[in-house]
Amino acid sequence: MKYLQFIGLASVVFLIHAFKLEDTFQKTAPAKPIEERVDSVMKLMTIEDKIGQMTLFTSDWAVTGPTLREGYRDDIKAGKVGAIFNAHTAAYNRELQRIAVEETRLGIPLLFGYDVIHGYKTIFPVPLGESASWDLEAMEKSARIAAIEAAAAGLHWTFAPMVDIARDPRWGRICEGAGEDTYLGARIAEARVKGFQGDDLSKDNTLIACAKHYAAYGAAQAGRDYHSVDISERVLRETYLPPFMAAQKAGVRTFMTSFNELFGVPASGSRFLLTDVLRDEWGFDGFVVTDYTSINEMVYHGIVANDKDAAELSLNAGVDMDMQGATYYNYLLQLVREGRISVTRVNESVRRILRIKFELGLFDDPYRYSDTEREKARVFAPEHLEAARDIARKSIVLLRNEKNTLPLSKQIRTLAVVGPLAANQRELIGSWSGAGDYKQSVSLLDGIKTKLGAGVKVLHTEGCAITGQDKTGFKNALALAKTAEAIVVAVGESADMSGEAASRSDITLPGVQEELVKALVATGKPVVVVLMNGRPLAIPWLAENAPALLETWFLGTQAGHAIADVLFGDYNPSGKLTVTFPRNVGQVPIFYNAKNTGRPMDPQNKYTSKYLDVPNTPQFPFGFGLSYSKFEYANLKTDRSVFNTDSSPLKVTCTVRNLGPYDGEEVVQLYVKDRVGSVTRPVRELKGFQKIFLKNGESKTLTFTLTADDLKFYNRDMIWTAEPGMFDLYVGADSNAPLTTSVELR
Repeated sequence: MKYLQFIGLASVVFLIHAFKLEDTFQKTAPAKPIEERVDSVMKLMTIEDKIGQMTLFTSDWAVTGPTLREGYRDDIKAGKVGAIFNAHTAAYNRELQRIAVEETRLGIPLLFGYDVIHGYKTIFPVPLGESASWDLEAMEKSARIAAIEAAAAGLHWTFAPMVDIARDPRWGRICEGAGEDTYLGARIAEARVKGFQGDDLSKDNTLIACAKHYAAYGAAQAGRDYHSVDISERVLRETYLPPFMAAQKAGVRTFMTSFNELFGVPASGSRFLLTDVLRDEWGFDGFVVTDYTSINEMVYHGIVANDKDAAELSLNAGVDMDMQGATYYNYLLQLVREGRISVTRVNESVRRILRIKFELGLFDDPYRYSDTEREKARVFAPEHLEAARDIARKSIVLLRNEKNTLPLSKQIRTLAVVGPLAANQRELIGSWSGAGDYKQSVSLLDGIKTKLGAGVKVLHTEGCAITGQDKTGFKNALALAKTAEAIVVAVGESADMSGEAASRSDITLPGVQEELVKALVATGKPVVVVLMNGRPLAIPWLAENAPALLETWFLGTQAGHAIADVLFGDYNPSGKLTVTFPRNVGQVPIFYNAKNTGRPMDPQNKYTSKYLDVPNTPQFPFGFGLSYSKFEYANLKTDRSVFNTDSSPLKVTCTVRNLGPYDGEEVVQLYVKDRVGSVTRPVRELKGFQKIFLKNGESKTLTFTLTADDLKFYNRDMIWTAEPGMFDLYVGADSNAPLTTSVELR
């Protein structure tokens, strides 16, 4: 009865079934430590059972890749699959779990995974948009709500957060991450992991998080999805790995491999990434899952001859679970029998997977996540919708506001709401919206109407489609505009223009949307351009000519209400860009913390680093975002001019004043420049930020701390260290912060 004592099953049916191999049955003893309980299960497992635990297949509920495996229910019955993805809702997953628990020899429960990227049913802004809030507490809260809803719908595991650093707006998956900066990306990774996993995985409102895509997927050449990556180990370790390390330190339980190769080896076959760094350096003890069929795709990479060789390479590199590719399912038993894979290596992976199932409490109650009543109560809960509205408005970035066009007056009598995205619901929830129901989303038009009430005449027409060259709708749009006091025009991308497999070589506004905006601006009326998109766009004309310009991304279920709150001054915009907006695609890649050159740009000298046809500077820099208030920065000081590795943290202070005329929030940003290093260093690096609220006329003195650890980098010998020398400090509202002082590290 050791199995019973160690596993401690609560479900009577599960208990009876789990002991088909036992002669007798008795009540469970108190639960033993998880490692002992894992041992007890392992002793009963055949090699075939173990391979099943290492296999992840999709259900027929949804599909996110090129293949859909039929017969997955039969595989569950045969114990040949240990986890299922793309299956959700409490009732549906309960039935699949019943098959695993009651109709298999050992009754080991399934693990259910799903792409809960920015909400389950209540959809929050796409992650890039949400990162523009610079509000770590809000981001943790949105992940917490997503977990609460998803866990109530039968899910245990989310394939999020995506923590890839991305600096190429052509790459569609830039919308799934936190932008271009390593420091900020690491802090957001921590917040999202904590939000998904909560403080106790055994609670019924948590999800296992998955840090993806490991690693450097955001550096895909030419911004083309699934493409190769060619970077140095220094760039990998300084720029792309820290958010993954932060996720590991925050307790993330799973990692997902990326599709790209790195140093000539696809990530799913990279022992360097999966064992040397992840396991041996960082001490990760969760399990590693591939992305969809990425083991099989190593054949196309040309590093293995067939799927069998791919399975061998992948498992020996450190991959524990194969998503959808069936390479372990088809070949692992043969590989073990041939001595190409050791049983010890298989056992390592199975232990990791079983450990997490125990941590979730699935062996104690396999149906604990399959409660239809809890699902009804938690999905679309009023407090979730309220939070979605708040986080959405915090994510909006005011890019331009000439002559105080915004906020619009609520006393307006006639307003024209124009554009292909003005009344749209479908696009608002963005890509990777999972189980989100776009019919529940609030359109911009409806948000405005609700805000203004029946006493204001709100006129609407599309004017044009998102794509295509049809301008016949311009006439009606201009006719409405001429009768209105002001115009709100909503333009941008469709949701499927960003996300996976959605790279664009042209990142301007699609179709004739810009021409529509130009025609509306030509009327001379106040025009507010509302952008909805999942990536930075090249919009030089809008940036220089639109009276007001709001970047609203794809804000999710409560988008319309959130935008209306900003348009009419009920919320003072506080969002800041977490990715640089280029003037045109020819500047790409462009990011704030690039390195200098031996011939810095000099407009008086042709033979310096610059373009002939466009400035070096971006359209909008990293960290940029306006407010209806004006904030003044002053009195940047340090508590001493010299510090060392053994001293207490350096204190950096500055004063920020809200000059009005509104109360508002400001993201105060601290940047550092290492003047001289043993290897070249970036022109600036973000090292701290604080989001503060100031009333009209109020001022605050803020304190940042810096230690020698904050100044470390990989030196000429690839040693992680801080080098003595002079450092320039900058504090301000964006990465061009002008307020500066200096300090010496000895």
